[in-house]
Amino acid sequence: MSKRKFYSQEFKQEAVSLVVDQGYTCAEAGRSLGVRGSLVGRWKRELELGDSAFQGSGQLTPDQRRIKELEAENRRLKMEKDVLKKATAFFVQEKP
Repeated sequence: MSKRKFYSQEFKQEAVSLVVDQGYTCAEAGRSLGVRGSLVGRWKRELELGDSAFQGSGQLTPDQRRIKELEAENRRLKMEKDVLKKATAFFVQEKP
C-alpha cells in the first residue's frame, strides 16, 4: 500500500514557477523536483483556475500577476539579446 504525499503550497508554487516563469516543461520541472510531470501540470492548471490547492497567498493580485509576466518577458528578451550578440560576434569573426 503506497502512502500519499502532500506538498506545501510554496512547493507547488515553486514548481509552477519553473514552468511559467523559467520556461521549463512540466516533465523537466517534475524531474528536477522529484515528482511526476503530470502532477506539475495539474498544479499549473489548478493555479490558473484558482482551484483550492492554491487558496490564500497562492493567488496573485492582477498587479502582481502583471509584474511576474513582465519579469518573465524581460528575462526572455535578455536571453534573446545575448544570443544575438553571440551570433553577431560569430559572424563578424568568420569574415575573411
